[in-house]
Amino acid sequence: MSRPALDLDLYLVTDSALCGPRGVVETVRRALPGGVTAVQVREPRATTRELCALSRELLAVLAGTGVPLLVNDRLDVALAVGAQGVHLGQSDLPAEDAHRVAPELLLGLSVSTPEQVAAAPDWLDYLGVGPVRATATKPEAAAPLGLAGTAALVAAARVPCVAIGGIGPANAAEVRSTGVAGIAVVSAVCAADDPAAAAAALRGRRA
Repeated sequence: MSRPALDLDLYLVTDSALCGPRGVVETVRRALPGGVTAVQVREPRATTRELCALSRELLAVLAGTGVPLLVNDRLDVALAVGAQGVHLGQSDLPAEDAHRVAPELLLGLSVSTPEQVAAAPDWLDYLGVGPVRATATKPEAAAPLGLAGTAALVAAARVPCVAIGGIGPANAAEVRSTGVAGIAVVSAVCAADDPAAAAAALRGRRA
């Protein structure tokens, strides 16, 4: 099976609370025209059945767009629903195990220290570097790296990197200047009144 293409330029991570009554599926649907290039479904409070159902709905929305769906933490759900990838944290299933079980999937790993970057396998599709800035979306995250810290980790990485954590239209350009292949956002799109316009602004263009 050929591996799906992955464009990290604007990587949207979902959050049902921030999407509000509009919901995750409709938020993603509206954001796509703004230039979202990858979507990660992250719903840590969802049951396995709920996460499977949501993932299938998102796959239907993304069908034919070329935008892949990655599932946060849950390799089992990614395989069950036919998602294109999985994103793992440092305390999740080891990346080596996920790669052995499902080498056809896109595989990303969160990193926040030089040691984690050095230990990351060079067959990963990307590293999620952050948090760049403190964010209420993930209060348990590591200490903010800042622009200089982000740039240092990106320079040391052997695979493409996507920055995450406190990124919005006001600082997207300077975060991109650290050498990342793209930026990952949650609230900047999920909480926006107009997800398409928000996505376009993050990519530096008009909706």
